[in-house]
Amino acid sequence: MNQLNDQNFQNQRAIIRVDFNVPLNEKLEVTDATRIVAAKPTIDYVLQQGGSCVLLSHLGRPKHQEPEFSLKNIVATVSEILGCEVLFSEHCVGPEAEALAQALQPGQVLLMENLRYHPEETKGDVDFAQQLAALGSIYINDAFGTAHRAHASTTIIAQFFEGKKCFGQLLKKEVDAIEKVMKNGASPVLAILGGAKISSKITIIESLLDKVDHLLIGGGMVYTFIKAQGGSIGNSICEDEYGDYALELMEKAAAKGVQLHLPEDVVAGDDFSDGANRKIFPVNAIEAGWEGMDAGPKSVLRFKELITTCRTILWNGPLGVFEFPSFAKGTIAVGEAIGEATRAGAFSLVGGGDSVAAVKQFGLETQMSYISTGGGAMLESLEGKILPGIAALDQ
Repeated sequence: MNQLNDQNFQNQRAIIRVDFNVPLNEKLEVTDATRIVAAKPTIDYVLQQGGSCVLLSHLGRPKHQEPEFSLKNIVATVSEILGCEVLFSEHCVGPEAEALAQALQPGQVLLMENLRYHPEETKGDVDFAQQLAALGSIYINDAFGTAHRAHASTTIIAQFFEGKKCFGQLLKKEVDAIEKVMKNGASPVLAILGGAKISSKITIIESLLDKVDHLLIGGGMVYTFIKAQGGSIGNSICEDEYGDYALELMEKAAAKGVQLHLPEDVVAGDDFSDGANRKIFPVNAIEAGWEGMDAGPKSVLRFKELITTCRTILWNGPLGVFEFPSFAKGTIAVGEAIGEATRAGAFSLVGGGDSVAAVKQFGLETQMSYISTGGGAMLESLEGKILPGIAALDQ
């Protein structure tokens, strides 16, 4: 792995691919600066070593060049977080962009305009990547959230920096955290997979069966497993076409010595809303007109006991409809148990949009070992795929 400290940044212009795809409100103000804060250590390192930084990022999915997607909107926030004035270029390629980059002095930072104002970015266009490469003398990728895409700025650009490319600190942390779960985690290893659909988690489950000792299934996926075994699930979400596959997975897990855990009871609602009437049912005996929306009290107790005995824990996906306070107890309890296990020395990795949102919403962030910044990229890593943005740095 080509690391930051393998390079000499003295008087060098480092192109850093960051992930500043941050949420903005109606006034175009940043509402969650987590991703900017996460990129700060790499930028600080380059500046401290006597280099300057050219920052490349995308923001949203612009169709044309809509002003609400301009990175100009985040310059003030980036300046505040980095503690220095951040210069801005209204173009990310072309003569004006190159002139601004070449004028940089050591210690200065220049943020380029949204890469996705150019369709060539997502197409992985070689000429566009070469124009981006002209902005600096060293390339650093610190954008894990886009490392699974072979875009011009995340993958193609690296070919123009033979021996002068490396992982940023955030990207390295992400890769290390995933390897800790998938390759060298202390046993017992537990994966907690929640979320609505089994179809979106198939490849992850297949990949994890060779790595974990315990697999805990929560959320809407549960009901496909239960119905496939002949249980009554009332109005609960279910992918009938994946029933046979769910049974196959249970057999595969047993054959590999992996213990598969499903809830034994659930909290159901008579309507999909926070104000629904609630009732607890055995998971395989939910009455018609009721929909399973959270893990029940017996399940929560059993899950907490399991979690606190494990040494490596991966959490991807909530255990219920945590957006409704009435159905958030299972997700909160699991988060708190992971926090307890982490304090006792376990390594915990949380990733995937909804579980990260839950951890933040319930104030559990500081209790986890590592929270991944990349949803899709993390999921593809867990599937065992080599991400193109990472492969490009190792070539």
